[in-house]
Amino acid sequence: MPVVNFQQYCKMLDTAKENHYAYPAINVSSIATANAVLKGLADAGSDGIIQVSTGGGEFASGSNVKDMALGAISLAQHVHLMAERYNVFVALHTDHCQPGKLDTFVRPLIEETKRRRQKGLPNLFNSHMFDGSELPMVENMQIAESLLEECATVEIILEVETGVVGGEEDGVSHEGAPAEKLFTTPEDMLYAYEKLSKKGRFMLAATFGNVHGVYKPGNVKLKPAILKQGQDALTKKYGKDARLDLVFHGGSGSTLEEIRETLDYGVVKMNIDTDTQYAFTRPIVDHMFKNYDGMLKIDGEVGNKKYYDPRAYMKKGEAGMAERVGVGASDLRSKGRTLFHK
Repeated sequence: MPVVNFQQYCKMLDTAKENHYAYPAINVSSIATANAVLKGLADAGSDGIIQVSTGGGEFASGSNVKDMALGAISLAQHVHLMAERYNVFVALHTDHCQPGKLDTFVRPLIEETKRRRQKGLPNLFNSHMFDGSELPMVENMQIAESLLEECATVEIILEVETGVVGGEEDGVSHEGAPAEKLFTTPEDMLYAYEKLSKKGRFMLAATFGNVHGVYKPGNVKLKPAILKQGQDALTKKYGKDARLDLVFHGGSGSTLEEIRETLDYGVVKMNIDTDTQYAFTRPIVDHMFKNYDGMLKIDGEVGNKKYYDPRAYMKKGEAGMAERVGVGASDLRSKGRTLFHK
């Protein structure tokens, strides 16, 4: 069953951390983009993570319904069905959920998993993210503690964030955030560990200058050494087993050298969204330009159905995005390392 259970997910994360690689975590908002991720991971022989944001879930539910949790459920059910046909493991995750959206996104999804488990079905999602970075650290961790306790009862991993990722994603902007908030301190990492480590399994999105959005390589000034400093503080105080499972957000514009450096410091998951969005859209635009006369009914003509049939260009989008997913797996050293059937 390629959508992992809790034990398989933990093994994925443990193996990645031990061997200094990470999983591409790709945002999806439709059946077509979910299929693209599954294809890309399978082609690369890489396990990976498919994730849904609040905006992605709302989009997937349709413009009349606009229900972020219902859309996320729909996408997750599709992945559960289709992943059975693939020979790699995938985990299902929800991306950034701010405090004000917990009651309309994460908590309804946890309740859905509880209902499924009562029927003997597997978890709908394997992990959820609570993004409390807009809050003071103490309040952020108080909410995270309570949420993690609830997640742990149904074998769900919780991702939390300290500091803020700059830029804008999914309609949430951190443009102009104070410089100090862009960099997680060793004290932040220690505090998160002390508050959460006994409550359940969690991942930490620690910030080190990350920025959401579109940037050319070299334009984002990352400081990956911040992750090492935090991990060193943890192991010095609590021993080597205290090393955290770290998450890399805002990776667009990062150099391969920077990405690979973070893997040595405990990053096991890297979110990829901006780049895969472009990879999906670029071949569709190419199709439109090259087949303009066939796409439109111009000057009384009838167009050409084989060009304007959405399947004609959506297949190209799927292929383009799948290829970019493979690049992500290669960059993160997960290519060819699936744990499926091992």
